[in-house]
Amino acid sequence: MKLIVAYIQPERLNAVKQSLYEQEVFRLSVMNALGCGQQKGYHENYRGSDIEVNLLKKVRLEVAVSDEFVEKTVDAIIKGARTGKIGDGKIFILDLPECIRIRTGEKGAEAIGG
Repeated sequence: MKLIVAYIQPERLNAVKQSLYEQEVFRLSVMNALGCGQQKGYHENYRGSDIEVNLLKKVRLEVAVSDEFVEKTVDAIIKGARTGKIGDGKIFILDLPECIRIRTGEKGAEAIGG
């Protein structure tokens, strides 16, 4: 089992969700995030002062999948998020030693749902 964490552009969220649904990946968590990377932010004027904004809005996705879904989940995220420009995002794949469904007590891949 793996936990896939992806940071993407907020405007690409619907495209990523659609791409995941096409690959039959329906379970995900979505959170707003702030971050910076190669984009390095931008400058803006606020009340006559020059302000550097280096924390940009991102969306964090978390998807727990069984091992056979890892590659197609990652490919779907890339397909939906890629624009070819700096700031498209990052994907991290972490080992997930255990998963427990609270309602039924199921463990492992059964708790993830696949």
